[in-house]
Amino acid sequence: MAKKLVIKVTAGADAPERCSQAFTVAAVAVASGVEVSLWLTGESSWFALPGRAAEFELPHAAPLPGLIDSIVAAGQITLCTQCAARREITEKDVIKGVRIAGAQVFVQEALADGTQALVY
Repeated sequence: MAKKLVIKVTAGADAPERCSQAFTVAAVAVASGVEVSLWLTGESSWFALPGRAAEFELPHAAPLPGLIDSIVAAGQITLCTQCAARREITEKDVIKGVRIAGAQVFVQEALADGTQALVY
């Protein structure tokens, strides 16, 4: 089994099932003791902002704010640098514990030994 899981979520409210699956898998992995790095890109970038996850609704899915809290508490959430810039999101705007980093960091994490990468 991979020692680390890197998950890139590209979907937000525009594709709610895919978005929810990414956050759910990340939260379950964290709860299972797996090191998790969740990357917010594209429309999921908005969930780096306070209060935005509370606006997300999907029947029969775990609430996004709780999933985010569990991932931040025991894993890492990263907002893509370019995605943040396109949305005029800065370090001072994001939820505590969310970092902003670019493709070089993503590639470095995804290619590390013992790592499994998933894209949603």
